[in-house]
Amino acid sequence: MSSVDQVLSVLERRLDQTLEELIEFARIPSVSADGFDPHQVERSAEHSAQLLGKAGLEGVEVLRLPGAHPYVVGEWLRAGVEAPTVLIYAHHDVQPPGRPERWETPEFEPTLRADGRLYGRGVADDKAGLMVHLAAVRAWLEATSSLPVNVKLVVDGEEEIDSPHLTEFLRTHHDRLAAEVIVLSDTANLQKGLPSLTTSLRGLVAVDVTVRVLRYPVHSGLWGGPVADAAAALVRLLARLVDDRGVITVPGIYADVPELAAEERARLAALPFDEGAFRADVGLLSTTELAGEPERSVYERLWLRPSLSVTALEGIPLATASNQLTDEARARVGVRLAPGQDPARVRDLLVSCLRSDPPWGAEVTTEVRAAVPGWRIDPLGPAFDAARRALAAGFERDPVAIGCGGTIPFVGPFSEVLGHAPALLLGLEDPVCNAHGENESLDLDDFRKAARVSVHLLAELRKALTR
Repeated sequence: MSSVDQVLSVLERRLDQTLEELIEFARIPSVSADGFDPHQVERSAEHSAQLLGKAGLEGVEVLRLPGAHPYVVGEWLRAGVEAPTVLIYAHHDVQPPGRPERWETPEFEPTLRADGRLYGRGVADDKAGLMVHLAAVRAWLEATSSLPVNVKLVVDGEEEIDSPHLTEFLRTHHDRLAAEVIVLSDTANLQKGLPSLTTSLRGLVAVDVTVRVLRYPVHSGLWGGPVADAAAALVRLLARLVDDRGVITVPGIYADVPELAAEERARLAALPFDEGAFRADVGLLSTTELAGEPERSVYERLWLRPSLSVTALEGIPLATASNQLTDEARARVGVRLAPGQDPARVRDLLVSCLRSDPPWGAEVTTEVRAAVPGWRIDPLGPAFDAARRALAAGFERDPVAIGCGGTIPFVGPFSEVLGHAPALLLGLEDPVCNAHGENESLDLDDFRKAARVSVHLLAELRKALTR
């Protein structure tokens, strides 16, 4: 029996224990967003540190920066100077739970269901991402008393609020985190059971817009007609941003979107796609049409073209509504940028569009919440070859290269600060996991396969990168 086989045997034997550890971990409501208890993020960091130590990592610490949620680090550096050093990234914070009434089981009481999935906030994004690597490290150390590579692990406490302090953290602890390759476990597979290597991410511009027309609310019957209300003004303003197809109409926004080469379009076309399954996975109503540029494929629209969404909308809540014209209404407008677009340019275009010629002369103010670029890499070289071999071995199926429509702001800076180390984006979410939504879930079979991938990845990186 090879050493890898011995490690996999230990991994399988301890899988139930790993799952129980994930369930205990996910019970901590570590929401990093404003308005939630920061003590829970502290609890989660301390629990993460315990898990790192339990797996056999050394030098485990909870590290803090002023004003930041805590980070956790650990390492195992006994593989020798000839072995490569791998930096593994995950995060222990989670999204807010959303609407409690939409959860079929309590959001912070992870629940196994008959469909083979574990339900709860954070079980997929990203506490499982951490647990698969810890399971692999523990299995290697138990089976062989060593790891094939030097390993460093950093667990972020602010990823779900766009990691505002991560670049500062990396620069502060640069020497401690130096590595030849980065493994980030916070992405998804194209389909359940289909291992996927993410090679592009969209960027993000987010702008809050406030519309005011009155000094205070007034009676809609006594004043409605000659007097406009802020909610109607905001709706008209937002409606200018997209056309009837859902294509963005902000002037100039597509000018710097890179066009795909013929071979890139061919690679997208070769990926499996079933519109019926896509619609079912996202929960589209039967009458809802697909939005965006119809001449472009769904994957191109999803990964490599900009999109615009209204991600928050505030006026007068229905529960407290009365017959009045509201004085103020607010919204958050988010633009996902194509990789290669300039976020500063898109930010300025969006702000200008929102503030130009407001309906009925309303007062419009804006606040930029985010302006971060996308990321893209050509997955060539020994580290990417090692990742593909590990994915194929863990899932027993050839992997595919995909994009991601979401944004992980730190991937580019992460790689840059660490000397442009190759970044391997491997995840275990799937299209129906509903990360960030209610009833977030994790497929347990993919969880097992992802842990196997991590075992193989350490071995494959040793073979590919040993000096």
